[in-house]
Amino acid sequence: MKTTTKRALAIFAGSALLVTLSSCSSSKSSASSCEDTVTPGKLTIATGEPAYYPWVIDDKPESGEGFEAAVANAVATKLGYETVDVKWVRTSFDSAIAPGEKTFDFNIQQFSITEDRKKAVDFSSAYYTAPQAVVSYKGSAIEGKTTLADLAGAKLGAAVGTTSLDAIKDQIGSQPQVFNDNAAGVTALKNGQIDGLVVDLPTAFYLSGVEVENGLIVGQLPSTGAGDQFGLLLGKDSGFTQCLTDAVDALKEDGTIDGLAETWLGNDAGAPVLK
Repeated sequence: MKTTTKRALAIFAGSALLVTLSSCSSSKSSASSCEDTVTPGKLTIATGEPAYYPWVIDDKPESGEGFEAAVANAVATKLGYETVDVKWVRTSFDSAIAPGEKTFDFNIQQFSITEDRKKAVDFSSAYYTAPQAVVSYKGSAIEGKTTLADLAGAKLGAAVGTTSLDAIKDQIGSQPQVFNDNAAGVTALKNGQIDGLVVDLPTAFYLSGVEVENGLIVGQLPSTGAGDQFGLLLGKDSGFTQCLTDAVDALKEDGTIDGLAETWLGNDAGAPVLK
């Protein structure tokens, strides 16, 4: 019995040692992949040329101001990189999502995660899900409205087949005017045929700032978890993908990213959440 017991203990100890060694090996491998950057010891982050408000303020991502600049800085810090070890480069949107070797460790410029794009590039887990928002203009019937109930009787429109159309029906509770695309909806808004156009928030920032004269964002609709999901973009089959996903997930879990979204994409950016 004693011999049998000793043999069993020996087998157990040997197995435990193998598990420990395997775990250490795995940990080292993971750490190694997280340090496997384009430039050793540096973290190279790419964004657009130019990078627009409110994602990046004054086209200076290195300042850490603007939602995506701040998210990128938070990710870099989570990965253990000091500010002096972060290098910013610029790319076009199209070149970033194209197959091939990348000159950056990750790219951040509102890349929606899609199955088609995943064939050519990798994505981290989503750092942001774009909500719907109501675009209007100064002097409209809905300027200054702060609640969904305030919009119930408004003339609102959205493009056919979009989640924006569903949001008007399901969240605001009114019957929308339907347009073939956002361009037609913008024309109707400019002509005063509708009080507001519902689009995703990134589009709302563009339309209110560029397309619509005296444009404004009345507000964001409360998030339902649906919408375009933005991820950090990497080269296909990058060893860095899991490291970034772990960093993004940790920043979501501890509330960092929600705080950055509230700061840069909420009231301060002129897009308050409608109650």
